[in-house]
Amino acid sequence: MKLTGPLERVLRAFLADPAKPRYGYDLMKASGLPSGTLYPMLGRLQEQGLVSSAWEPTGADGRPPRRYYQLTDEGMETARQELARASAARAGAAAGAAAGARRTGAPGAARPARGNT
Repeated sequence: MKLTGPLERVLRAFLADPAKPRYGYDLMKASGLPSGTLYPMLGRLQEQGLVSSAWEPTGADGRPPRRYYQLTDEGMETARQELARASAARAGAAAGAAAGARRTGAPGAARPARGNT
């Protein structure tokens, strides 16, 4: 799985409460993604067995029924692993960038304090 920014946002929304089924509009609000990005992604995740979905019985108050999505057990494990890998990569990149900036004297790099001698 290639972890893109939008996919990361959707996985984080699911993992905020993994036991809670989420419907599309709810995921759109939580992830900040438009429907044209979210629904194809949910379809791909479902094809990969990482997400399951089910239609609710007749919608409440006369509204159309909602389709609820939930991470499968495999989806939860995969999501946690991918997000942990992404966090570790960011931390490593940030540490490497800071070390490189110190070596090159780049703006914003930590510089040794100078005494008044």
